[in-house]
Amino acid sequence: MALHFSATEFAKRMERLQAAMDERKLDCMLLFAQESMYWLTGYDTFGFCFFQCLVVKRSGEMVLLTRAPDLRQARHTSNIENVVIWTDREGADPTVDLHKLLGELDLVGTRIGIEYNTAGLNGRRTRALDARLKAFAETEDASDLVEKLRMVKSSAEISHIRKAGELADDALDAAIELAGPGANEAEILSAMQAAVLSKGGDYPGNPFIIGSGKDALLCRYKSGRRKLSKNDQLTLEWAGVWAQYHAAMMRTIIVGKPTARHLELYEAASAALVAVRDTMVVGNTLSDMFAAHARVLDDAGLVRHRLNACGYSMGASYAPCWMDRPMIYDGNTTVIEKNMVLFLHMIIADSETNTAMTLGQSYIATASGADSVSRHEIDLIVR
Repeated sequence: MALHFSATEFAKRMERLQAAMDERKLDCMLLFAQESMYWLTGYDTFGFCFFQCLVVKRSGEMVLLTRAPDLRQARHTSNIENVVIWTDREGADPTVDLHKLLGELDLVGTRIGIEYNTAGLNGRRTRALDARLKAFAETEDASDLVEKLRMVKSSAEISHIRKAGELADDALDAAIELAGPGANEAEILSAMQAAVLSKGGDYPGNPFIIGSGKDALLCRYKSGRRKLSKNDQLTLEWAGVWAQYHAAMMRTIIVGKPTARHLELYEAASAALVAVRDTMVVGNTLSDMFAAHARVLDDAGLVRHRLNACGYSMGASYAPCWMDRPMIYDGNTTVIEKNMVLFLHMIIADSETNTAMTLGQSYIATASGADSVSRHEIDLIVR
């Protein structure tokens, strides 16, 4: 089996899940988030784009309901012993199969927690599932249950994230080497992705982001490439990925001579990143971190040019996005705990002057403060 963790590690995770279920008085969990399945069992697939569900009873018994193409995937990548297949056919409704399975597991009249807040369960299937279970059991939205367990990383997970951080650094090195007047965005993007894959890393949960010129103000991937001009700006957001664990980074690289506005925005972005990083202290909240971000950038007169969030959790993530919860925004009372991993990003987009500036780095919360998983400093990069 292609497991990235020991049997002991998985056993501890199951114990934590059972304790959380006991606290919520849940007899069963229906896991639809691929991240939850991977965390609990090692099951590694993109088959969640179709209907699949991992049924977990409070006793620890597990049954995976999935399609035929993922039978061997589960056998090879997870510790799941019982796999049930629903059959592809015109008009197939796998919630019927799930309803039958839950009956066979003697779960009629029990309390069932469901992971609704995930790309692994679409709206159409949700409506069908709720209809099936309405008279079957008492259900509740338990989307946050495994999500909260995943927030604090084990030492084995931290090891994977540090390796991901090394790959992210390698990708930045590749970009710096190529960035310059006349460079093609396509070649830069190709070199960055190759730096991760060639050393055994994985595809990211979402595409790397690249944009130059006016497109440097964007913070989403888009199709289309251009060559860098003599004086230009290049915004990159990417992640190193190892065993599906992500370590994201973000930079705006200046090509040629930086403008006065570039320098002004860099000073603000770097000051904000340091302030947020220094607030990443065990016992503080994510709202405290956002307040540091807002204070520095607003004092610099950039309230109209900043975002309303400045980071999020990092972990094992799948498409469509590597962003993990919780996010760093105003009012988030999540308390920072040791071994939480957070990506901090300072994103400034001045559309009036078409000037971009970003800085982003991933950090581990330790007893002595935030520890970067990157060997790169946050200096302004000029090529």
